[in-house]
Amino acid sequence: MKRAWRPAGRRRGGMSGQRVLKTEAVLVGGVVLALLAWEWPSLRREMRIWRMSGGFRAGQRYP
Repeated sequence: MKRAWRPAGRRRGGMSGQRVLKTEAVLVGGVVLALLAWEWPSLRREMRIWRMSGGFRAGQRYP
């Protein structure tokens, strides 16, 4: 008796490549979001210091 043919992407017990990529993207996005939330206070402080020193216009004053 002949077995039924199944498409290669629908194997039992495995994950498709697309699903693996989506999972990795979610994990990387979560790590980036956690790092941004962790560093947010210091980033705000650095931006404030940068603005007080003149921002982009300070290039002429501070070599």
